[in-house]
Amino acid sequence: MFTGIVQGLCEVIALDDEPNLKRLRIDAGALAKQAALGASVAVNGTCLTITRINANGNVLSFDVISETLALTNLGSLVPGDLVNVERSYRVGDEVGGHIVSGHVTSTVTVARIEEAENTRNIYFSVPSQWLKYLPYKGFVALDGASLTIASSDPLASTISVSLIPETIARTTLGRLVVGDRVNLEVDSQTQAVVDTVERLLDSPDWRARLTA
Repeated sequence: MFTGIVQGLCEVIALDDEPNLKRLRIDAGALAKQAALGASVAVNGTCLTITRINANGNVLSFDVISETLALTNLGSLVPGDLVNVERSYRVGDEVGGHIVSGHVTSTVTVARIEEAENTRNIYFSVPSQWLKYLPYKGFVALDGASLTIASSDPLASTISVSLIPETIARTTLGRLVVGDRVNLEVDSQTQAVVDTVERLLDSPDWRARLTA
């Protein structure tokens, strides 16, 4: 479990092909301190398990299976790329964003970027089936960063977020260009509420109660 507060931008060292998976290696620097094999780390919002730590203690390795490669943007990484990294939440830590599982829902594509002094507004094209979970002012995690939805347009199948200078400087979102793919995780509580209401409204018994 994570909080959507990116703790560092870390460099990709390698993405090596292995049988039925790819092995991702990143230089986590100080974020690797006290890391242990088997620990969970969010990389671009994707929950991964540490499988190796180099002798110097700064390079972390993760085995990325085909399902994860298909559903996220991790498969397109190349050495030198920067990724958002967050260590897992510990009980008692401050929850500065919102609860994020690291289970990526889908990828979205950067459709438009508007930039002005001290702000960056990014519009994303979203697969239509996920828009009902992305309301105006709701939570969303994009490449693992917890953000507030600034606009949601079901007709255009887009959402937007507005970034402050801190987010621009400290996350991959400040480096995005039109056409880039970004990992999306919808807020699990929002999804649970929407799905529950839809099931109730589809129930003949419940509809009968509403009209009684």
